[in-house]
Amino acid sequence: MTKASEERMLQKGVYTGIMEKDENNNFFCGEYLLDYKMALKHTVGDWITIKSIIENPSDISYNKYPKKSKNFDKANNKPQQ
Repeated sequence: MTKASEERMLQKGVYTGIMEKDENNNFFCGEYLLDYKMALKHTVGDWITIKSIIENPSDISYNKYPKKSKNFDKANNKPQQ
């Protein structure tokens, strides 16, 4: 996928990006921590769209990820018409 086609993806949400995993086994996308159980349903490297965010309630990961999402899914890769 080219950068231009990525920018044309239909984006309905707060943020769209690649799901990654850090050295502490936290799943994240951009600056957002992803709910661990929900993230297990996806694969690291998947394009996902975050639909809503909350303040991260965890004292352990708050400094690195002040915002968290439980509401995300695979990104819609259809180009806009």
